[in-house]
Amino acid sequence: IHMDVVPSSHMLADSAGTVVLLPATTRYEIPGGVTGTSTERRVIFSPEIPGPRAGESRPEWEVVTEIARRARPDLSAQLSFAGTGDIREEIARLIPFYDGIQNLRKAGDQFQYGGAHLCAGWTFPTQDGKAHFYPVSPPTRAEIPEGRFLLSTRRGKQFNSMVQESKDSITGAWREAILISPSDMELLSLKPGDRVKLASDAGEFVGFIHPAPVKPRNLQVHWPEGEVLIDRSNRSPEAGIPDYNAVVSLEKVAGLP
Repeated sequence: IHMDVVPSSHMLADSAGTVVLLPATTRYEIPGGVTGTSTERRVIFSPEIPGPRAGESRPEWEVVTEIARRARPDLSAQLSFAGTGDIREEIARLIPFYDGIQNLRKAGDQFQYGGAHLCAGWTFPTQDGKAHFYPVSPPTRAEIPEGRFLLSTRRGKQFNSMVQESKDSITGAWREAILISPSDMELLSLKPGDRVKLASDAGEFVGFIHPAPVKPRNLQVHWPEGEVLIDRSNRSPEAGIPDYNAVVSLEKVAGLP
């Protein structure tokens, strides 16, 4: 099931089951308005902008709550909202830290959750009201085997993936680029644009060389293109998130420049 404001190629990939595409309204088309949060913890109201709407597109919150009501009709009363204003009221009721979100109704309305300063007056949300510090050491990685590279998947400017753009405007690298240090390029006699194949225990990826300021014996590829190289069974114990990294080999693809 895919729900988005525009279709993309991954929505039409072959599937063993039924593929359902659901058109969504953009945040600017949602009746009652929505909110966005800045890096300064400001929750800012974004009002609905009048204008034409695309066919059967609906706000995502309406679809999610309708699915929930159909799955649990016994909870229908708790899963019904007259609009986004009701949702903001419930957020304020259930999450005291977000008290103030229920008052956002028009363009320009905003509040800063946690106040102007978190832990103002040196008061911390702990039992004794004090900050607690613990030493943390990064996990120790095994040595990279000789002749192989540590690969990291990276995100582009388009939120947390490159799905909507062909080129990352931050680095100038195309989606199929393999970011590599100039010293490794020289060592392997590679030139910008050379086609190479990366192989891990999980899969293979063919892309082209793109020089970048990365550490020698490290490579970067964009996500989701590089997902084929990631071992999906290696996940964080807390959230089940797959690893972002893999150990790979690199070889030039014969017959291609």
